[in-house]
Amino acid sequence: MRKIIFTLCIILCIVNVYAQNSFRVLVRDNETKKAISGATLLIKGTTLIAKTAEDGIAVFQQIPSGKQTIIIRNVGYTEQTASISFPVKQDGPLEILLSIAEDELEEVIVSSTRTSRTIQNTPTRVETIELEEIDEKSNMRPANVSMILHESTGISVQQTSATSGNASIRIQGLDGRYTQLLKDGYASFGNFANGLSVLEIPPLDLAQVEIIKGPSSTLFGAGAIAGVVNFISRTPKEKAEYNFILNQSNVGQSNIGGFAMQRNRRFGYSLLALGNFQSAYDVDKDDFTELPKSRDFTIHPKLFFYPNEKTTFIIGNSFTRSNRTGGDIFVITDGVDLNHRYFEKNSSIRNTTTVDFSYQTPEKDLLRVKTSFNYFNRGIDIPDYSFKGKNYNSYTDISYLKNIKNNSLIFGANVVYDEFNEHKVIGSVARDFTTKTAGVYAQDTWDVSDRFKLESGLRLDVAQYFNTYYEKKQAFLLPRISGLYKFNDKWSSRIGGGLGYKTPTLFTEQTETFQYQNLLPLNNVKAERSVGGTADVNYKTSIGEDWLVSINQMFFYTRINNSTILLQNANGNFHFENTALPVNSSGFETNAKIIFHEYFKLFAGYTFTAAKAEYLPMIKDIRLLPKNKVNLALLYEKERNFKMGLEGYFTDSQYLYNNTQTSPFWEFGFMAEKVLGKISIFVNAENFTDTRQSRYKSVVNGSHLNPGFDDIWTHTEGRTFNAGIKLKL
Repeated sequence: MRKIIFTLCIILCIVNVYAQNSFRVLVRDNETKKAISGATLLIKGTTLIAKTAEDGIAVFQQIPSGKQTIIIRNVGYTEQTASISFPVKQDGPLEILLSIAEDELEEVIVSSTRTSRTIQNTPTRVETIELEEIDEKSNMRPANVSMILHESTGISVQQTSATSGNASIRIQGLDGRYTQLLKDGYASFGNFANGLSVLEIPPLDLAQVEIIKGPSSTLFGAGAIAGVVNFISRTPKEKAEYNFILNQSNVGQSNIGGFAMQRNRRFGYSLLALGNFQSAYDVDKDDFTELPKSRDFTIHPKLFFYPNEKTTFIIGNSFTRSNRTGGDIFVITDGVDLNHRYFEKNSSIRNTTTVDFSYQTPEKDLLRVKTSFNYFNRGIDIPDYSFKGKNYNSYTDISYLKNIKNNSLIFGANVVYDEFNEHKVIGSVARDFTTKTAGVYAQDTWDVSDRFKLESGLRLDVAQYFNTYYEKKQAFLLPRISGLYKFNDKWSSRIGGGLGYKTPTLFTEQTETFQYQNLLPLNNVKAERSVGGTADVNYKTSIGEDWLVSINQMFFYTRINNSTILLQNANGNFHFENTALPVNSSGFETNAKIIFHEYFKLFAGYTFTAAKAEYLPMIKDIRLLPKNKVNLALLYEKERNFKMGLEGYFTDSQYLYNNTQTSPFWEFGFMAEKVLGKISIFVNAENFTDTRQSRYKSVVNGSHLNPGFDDIWTHTEGRTFNAGIKLKL
């Protein structure tokens, strides 16, 4: 009997072994047919998980007999499933082809490098802020893009006026005049418009923001020493889209706007309209505004014409009118009297007309012609002083993209004309200034191998700039090179560098703070030149089925020679001169992103910046620049249902122009949004811990009749709560 039982046990064990099946799967990219390593495979309803090795093969052991479903996942690809009845005989591994997810592909196409490649195959380091994040930040500040950039690692929005809230953008610690702002590749926000530029770009029509940090003059000409920020508009699709937003805040700001777009076979359109209304706001009750009374309106229609599948013709016109009045709140509400007279009024009109023609040849080459004309009229008024002027800017670019087997070759030419005319005041000196620039450029992107991509470019610009007092003509030869090396599917690195330049301008953060009073015309000032570069290492991996981790470590360095510096003579007048002593900016940025189960997302960023101006006496640190900054954001999101987020930002101490140091500070924010079909409701608490400069020291000094103002180094308005409704049809 014992022998019979023993024999039956052996038979049962053998049957059980045979019932536990082994199975091999080979995972490849559907387009390139390359093996995909690190893909996750699991048997539905079991705890069996496997990962593909370098050769793309994953092996399962002890699969139960019967019909089983294998799920195959990898970041950036569409999930696949395969149903198999076990046991099954295998002569070779089962091949599974994964296709790149369409939404992922839309997110990573960049146009600022002129090649319209995916970001994974672009040698130039480009950071992108995608539609989802733009939509989230527009809930916080629908009026303009300042919030989008303020919370990006390595970028700061520098407020230049205590009462009117004017601001400019800094990248890697360098002044705003070294950053070029583009809208769809057009430069319409420099020079005289710089102080208001970031305040007059609404986010409602944006599809993506692309940021190139470091010298970019080879791609975009003068003014791109610190980097480039390119705001990319949405383009119409066959399915019509209509978006509307209504927002109200506790600080007296109201926003109402809409965006619509659609296309058919031959024609398309997009239309943006936005109105912003701000009441004068005095949070610390010192009788001076932290937020000015303002009325802004923007309308931006674009027409698209498609004569055939290869040709696109786009014409657009953007019009913005803005009126901002800050200062003594009694003057704003009741007018000037014996005890109250100070105000600061900014009035501006901006109109930009653009024309874009592109033609794709049968060989997939691309001819593109772009031209724009920008008119900007601005007036600044304070008691007993007025500064008014007009800026005309035109830009024309012709380029041809030639695609060869492993190369994308671009060559082209452009012409830029910029003219500033000051409204003449009797007895004053004329500060008119004109710049004409003509350039030719070429760029080659070479796919040396699947792992190594190399991009090199060269630009020759000839710039002529002049006013009543002097005229100069300079030539600039601007080489640039960058490379991308992919060690494997997880590790990659980019290294790049180049030369840059910036033609002279009167309009800087410093001169904006005193409304250009007692500022002499430019005289014998030459262009600034720069050399610099960036290098980074990127790591991206998935952990198990639910975790995705990516880390980017970037280092940067920029040296500006022949810097223009602001000096004051014995008569109290300000003027610019060149100095032989350089400006050096170096440091690093660390960015980490952790995603759990697609719902929880943690973003962390750290920036260290050591920027010094050698011409400064004693303390050489660049003013209003923290050495250390930390960005933290935790987001929970169920797509098209609900999202909420908590953000925290640390800013280290900064040197002011009087050589004193500020206190470091933290600021925190919270947001939530609920989607109810086509309607979403959002609430936002920005800086809810009420960090503001007046808690450390009064920003306003002196009397109501003749006030003075400290440098602005943190929030002036304090905590802000807002709520609104969005409608998407």
